[in-house]
Amino acid sequence: MSDLRFLADMNISPLSVKRLRDRGWDIFRVSEVMESSAKDTVILEFARQENRVIITQDLDFSKLLALRGFDKPSLVNIRLGNPTPEIVATKVQDVMEALASELSSGIVVTIDENSIRFRSLPIRVD
Repeated sequence: MSDLRFLADMNISPLSVKRLRDRGWDIFRVSEVMESSAKDTVILEFARQENRVIITQDLDFSKLLALRGFDKPSLVNIRLGNPTPEIVATKVQDVMEALASELSSGIVVTIDENSIRFRSLPIRVD
């Protein structure tokens, strides 16, 4: 298992978090470490300080990373039509196994039904 640590946004099911934790992951859901109504900026800062990869279905984190020019934390965006807890856990596990070193370096990953795409951080906004 990698040394990566994760933070699941509120839109990620507690069942997905449990499945990943049961597989040995160091993962928390936002509601376990702060108010569930915490703003994205607060979540982002927490993930930066704790060196945790954010797992979310919220595209606002990509925008925040780009606008602030951050090179961390890495971000995994789930863009699935049917994001059941098991499918989310399995897809995220696959990404972690395939892109562990890239996630350590700072990337944004987008997972959809047909592909896994990623780009390095910081995101350049010209």
